[in-house]
Parts: sequence; C-alpha cells; structure tokens
Amino acid sequence: MGADLWQRGCERLAIELPEQQFNTWIRPLPPAEIAEGAGDCVVASVRVPNRFKLDWIRNQYATRIETVLSELAGKPVRLELTLALRDGRTATPASETQPMQRPIGIASVLPIQQANGYDAPSVPMAVAHVNATTRHRLNPALTFENLVPGRANQMARTAALHVAGAPGQMYNPLFIYGGVGLGKTHLIHAVGNALLKDRPEARVLYLHAEQFISDVVKNYQRKTFDELKAKYHSLDLLLIDDVQFFAGKERTQEEFFNAFEALLAKKAHIIMTSDTYPKGLVDIDERLTSRFDAGLTVAIEPPELEMRVAILMKKAEIEGAVMPEDVAFFVAKNVRANVRELEGALRKILAYSRFSQKDINIQLAREALKDLLSIQNRQIGVENIQKTVADFYKIKVADMYSKKRPASIARPRQIAMYLAKEMTQKSLPEIGELFGGRDHTTVLHAVRKIGGERQKNSELNQQLHVLEQTLKG
Repeated sequence: MGADLWQRGCERLAIELPEQQFNTWIRPLPPAEIAEGAGDCVVASVRVPNRFKLDWIRNQYATRIETVLSELAGKPVRLELTLALRDGRTATPASETQPMQRPIGIASVLPIQQANGYDAPSVPMAVAHVNATTRHRLNPALTFENLVPGRANQMARTAALHVAGAPGQMYNPLFIYGGVGLGKTHLIHAVGNALLKDRPEARVLYLHAEQFISDVVKNYQRKTFDELKAKYHSLDLLLIDDVQFFAGKERTQEEFFNAFEALLAKKAHIIMTSDTYPKGLVDIDERLTSRFDAGLTVAIEPPELEMRVAILMKKAEIEGAVMPEDVAFFVAKNVRANVRELEGALRKILAYSRFSQKDINIQLAREALKDLLSIQNRQIGVENIQKTVADFYKIKVADMYSKKRPASIARPRQIAMYLAKEMTQKSLPEIGELFGGRDHTTVLHAVRKIGGERQKNSELNQQLHVLEQTLKG
C-alpha cells in the first residue's frame, strides 16, 4: 500500500495545490515509508533534507497531506517528518524533538525563538499525537499578557477579553477574521487559557478546521457519529481556526451546523477565525454563514506603522539587542504585511550584525534586507497595482489613466492610488503622473479618503487585504 498511497496522495496534491508550491515543496520529497501505527493509525514517514524545508513543510502542508492520505487510505494517517542526515542516516523525528506550535501572531512579545517565523495557515494534525499534554490542545504560551494591544487588534482583543470573562453571554458566536500572521490564533488561545485559569473544570477545545474535517471523516468511516456528538456537543468553549477550510465539504458542514446549534442552545461559546468575513466565504452553506454573522464579527488588521516599530524594538530587546528607533522605522516602512515578516526581517538584521560584528544602523539593515527589498521593489510597481486592481474590480487598465469619472471606475482608481502610496516609494506627483497626469492633490485626496474609509468599512478593508496579499505574491 505504501508507495501506491504516497503516489496517489501526490497526484491529489498536484491538483489541489498551486503548481509552483507543489513543484517546490512536495514533488522533490522521496516516497514516504508507510507503516502501521498504534491502533488503526498509519504512519507515513518522510525524510526531508534540511531543517528549513522540514519546518516549512510541517507548518504549511502537514495537515493537507495527512487529510489527503487519510481519505485515500480509509483510516487515519499521521505524517512523520524526519531530518535526513548527510551520511544517509535519519535524525530523530521532528515531531518527537520539537512540539509543533502555531507561529506567534500580531504583537506577541514572546522571544523570537518561540515563533517559527513562517507563514503557516494551519496547525498540523500531528500536534494531537506529539503534544498531548492537555486535552484542550491550547498553547499555554499564548495569553493576553503577551499580546501587545494596538489599534489593529483593539476591537477583537476587547471582544475576546469580554468572552473570556463571561462566556456564553454576549458576542456569541465571536467571528474573528484577517490575513495570515496577524494574531487570530494567538487571540483565541488567549481566551481559552484565560477561561481555564478562572475555571479549571471548564471543557475547552481548540482545533483547526481541518482537524474537525478529519474527525468527521473518521467517524463517517466507522459509523460512530454519536462519539462525534459526545465530543463536541458537551463543550463549554469551542475555538476553531480557519473555518474557510469547510468550503465544499457538505457532510462536515452538516456536522458542524449540528454542533453549532447544540452548543448555542446550552449557552456554550464558539469563537471562530477565518481569512475573510462570513459573507465572503465561498462554498459554505448559507445557513452556516448567517449563523457565523449572528454574533459579533471583528477584523484584525495589519499593524500600523507605529505598532510595527514598537514590535520590532520590543522583540530586539528580548533578543538582547538594541534596535535604534530610526532603524525600526526603516524596517517597519518596508515590511508591512504581518508580524511574521517583521520577525523574519529582524532575524536577518540581528544575524548580519553578529556575523559582521557591526552595530545596527540603517545601512546595515539595508544590506541585511537587500534581497527582500529588491524583490519588493521589483514585484510591486504602480503598473502592477493598476493591473491587479483593474482585474479585481473588472474594469480596463486603461480606465486607470482615463478621464472617465463614473463611480464604477473612479472608486477602483482611488483604491489603486491609495495602494500605490502605501506599497511603493513613489511620491504623490509621481503617482499622479502614472494615473494619466493627475495633480498630486488628487492622489492625496484618494489616499486620505480610502485610508479613512478603511477604518470604518469592513468590506472595503477586506478587499484591500486581498489586494495587498495578491500584490505581495
């Protein structure tokens, strides 16, 4: 079954994953060694050539691989990634030497070593096998105390604190959405940890949506849906990450709907995260999305400039280094997406400083981040922004330069101007010139208007998130 199972799994993944991702990370892997594990579990062992690839595959793809292999095998499959040593031996499985943890989210002030720094949208299923220290699957390191508050997470943090203090009452369900690496996972772990601190007997469970899917598959195969109901319907607090993964999975949605209704009926609390707001979810039953939206929906946004500066300086301090404020501003202006990218940039600067035995200044930061800065400057140009925005709003690129002023064109044009100011180093007059020779005051008006509306309009904010992530590749 071994080689055939792995081959069929790779064929499925080649269809499901973007071609570049599959060719880079999955195709080069050697065939898994398949063996029987405890109970009726199957273990798929894969040797990975270096630690970087191992960590990346574990964080980005382990859950997807396990889910695909489990469906094909008809029984649970646990992926075990091991480090292949140069002499051909195999290192101790990574899952036994290092517990799998979700990267730290927005404004976390834990040491960088505690965060793996990768952009990991999901927690591998194997966490349940290797980190079974608690029945609730919470990471005790993710608390409100080490989550730095700021405008970007203010509303979500306030709502989460309220739920932790009075679960089952207001804001039920609580739906938190935002891009990757902004701290959604940190926040819901913080709620669970705070509740257990106050009420150790509380029945709390954290899981990623794909773990729920796996449970449904397993119980469907065994015809043991009573066990599934007993597990989920008896909780006091359910914390579930990345509900967008339920898309297209009808039986999973049915079971989650049942659990959802049962928990709300007994005044248990549900907190969910997603990469988009409820009405933006695709291939999910409308009766579910309407319930997602029935409580409180809040966004976590990318940290503003001042918050990014504070995060960088705090993390550098924890690392025993001094980050001058002007350097922190330089990095923060060039690294905008999320805290994980900030952490990665800081690691490069600290390493460069230590290896070269030079003090940290702007010139050193520029040298340490030259690859990142060159990629950024090469990929994100005003022309690229115009094309991306035009495609998103289904207008012609030529409309970006034209004198046409209907709202269907003027609005996307203003959004493109705003993104050009936010994501490039171009001045207002330069941007105006690239938008059909418009005056710099026109660009300034667009930047202020869209920036102001972004703070109040969740739908516009989400559209801007999508455009920013698309442009950053």
